[in-house]
Amino acid sequence: MQQNARAFLPADQLERLIGKPSSEWTVDDLIAVVSDRGIRLLSLMHVGGDGWLKTLDFAPRSRRHLADILRGGERADGSSVFRGMGIQSEASDILLRPRLASAFLDPFSPLPGLAVMCSHAGRDNQPLPESPDTIVRRAFERVRRETGLELAALGELEYFLAKHKQESDIYGADDRGYHATAPFVFGEALRREAMAILGGMGVPMKYGHSEVGYIEASKDDDRIWEQHEIELSLSPLPEAAEAIAQTQWVLRNLAHSKGMLSSFDPIIRKGHAGSGMHFHFSPMQNGEHLGGRAPSGELHEPARWLIGGLVSLGDALMAFGNRSEGSFLRLSQAKEAPNSVCWGEFDRKALVRLPVVARDEHGEPVSPPTVEFRLPDGSAHSHLLLAAVAQAMLFGRSLPDLDSLLERTLAASPGKRRDAAARVPSSMPEIASSLRAKRAVFEEGGVFPPHVIDRILETFAPA
Repeated sequence: MQQNARAFLPADQLERLIGKPSSEWTVDDLIAVVSDRGIRLLSLMHVGGDGWLKTLDFAPRSRRHLADILRGGERADGSSVFRGMGIQSEASDILLRPRLASAFLDPFSPLPGLAVMCSHAGRDNQPLPESPDTIVRRAFERVRRETGLELAALGELEYFLAKHKQESDIYGADDRGYHATAPFVFGEALRREAMAILGGMGVPMKYGHSEVGYIEASKDDDRIWEQHEIELSLSPLPEAAEAIAQTQWVLRNLAHSKGMLSSFDPIIRKGHAGSGMHFHFSPMQNGEHLGGRAPSGELHEPARWLIGGLVSLGDALMAFGNRSEGSFLRLSQAKEAPNSVCWGEFDRKALVRLPVVARDEHGEPVSPPTVEFRLPDGSAHSHLLLAAVAQAMLFGRSLPDLDSLLERTLAASPGKRRDAAARVPSSMPEIASSLRAKRAVFEEGGVFPPHVIDRILETFAPA
């Protein structure tokens, strides 16, 4: 049993091969893997302005060439990588800076390949202000600097798979797919393969399952659509954001390889279940999770700050977490989607909720308490959204009337309170108006550059 465990655990393939945690990896460690595994390709991967993974490929010609890439990275055109974020083409050189601890064996490379995630630097060799990676890291560090807390997060990534209907596809039904297993769902094998790949890449996950959504083929679309979810594990904010981009990348690649479609759109077809991307947050101090209630029953103070910030700025946060017209259709259909500003203990239609904590038979928690933000959907830019949520938590900390705000927005009587609560924006111009009014919160501490906020405003309310 122990021998088999050593063959498969830890899940991260490179940790097994190198024999030490990723935080301790060196250039020499990665060079040894390249040599021992016959790796032919090296990819510097990074997240662009659109939130998707980008790749710069190398075929290292020598040990020295490989070491130079891993130590120093390479240049790129910032005006193309971060199109629309304020980098001018006449001064657009940026640098990709490899983070060795993020390396993984590329599961989709046509030849044995090693991939390394990168941050971005400008011509001055300092973190590039326009980079989503820089923005989320600055927000994370600001929280740590001003409060002594580390903010962890996880994303619940809902997605649809589509394939052409066959004679054997007789089981699917709308609102009946939650936790269903094969043969009642066709996407189970792909989801499980994705989870195994992600584990091998070092992406921590909580679980995966099929979801309620199912869309039958029609005369306009002969494909059937089926909904699934992969929930990731709590990680520091920058890693949590990157995990979303990597998970979407894996799912898109797998679906493409199997002749399917993968969609993270907030809504596929009117009247059917939409896809959210809920995020859970846990402020941590000395290893203690402070995202819920203390043993006395009172909310931990950081949880209060976070809830207060989210209900105060939820409308403006839609500029980072609800970025398509389909976002409004998902919210208006109100199938467990929040459309008013309130928070609740377990209420799935609240903007913010405190989900139940799993406990063992002795009442001891086996998973950390979290604050769940249910407004975002699959159109979210996870890096920018998580950075904005960190800014919102610090804003909540500064509110002199926090007690009053939390009482006023509590969904203790869900139907009554939700009816009386403020509504979330229902159009792009409304989101732009909210962001314009509250932009100073996100720019605080130099986290979001003003010209980046300007460009985001232009996408929601073009001149």
